[in-house]
Amino acid sequence: MYAIIETGGKQYRVTKDSVLKVEKLNAGNGADVVIDRILMVSGNDKIIYGSPYIAGAKVVATVEGIGRYPKIIVHKQRPRKVYRKTNGHKQFYTSLKIKDIILEA
Repeated sequence: MYAIIETGGKQYRVTKDSVLKVEKLNAGNGADVVIDRILMVSGNDKIIYGSPYIAGAKVVATVEGIGRYPKIIVHKQRPRKVYRKTNGHKQFYTSLKIKDIILEA
């Protein structure tokens, strides 16, 4: 059984016991997070689609940690001008371990 969820403006395909990194959530380590924006659930030889979300479906996950991605360098420059600008950016993420996919139909 797998589900397609939406969080942080992105869509993820999750299965039970999978680990994924999503945009930073306001939850501490070890906290349970319930995601109710489920777009699709597949399992038991049937597929259920939402329009846009499935009512009554949810995914329960546990926060494993909060971290930052590696630094990326952002460089801007105008040709033939004296304009150069360099910035670095490190995006925060929350690591989730999927505990269960619940479909109440």
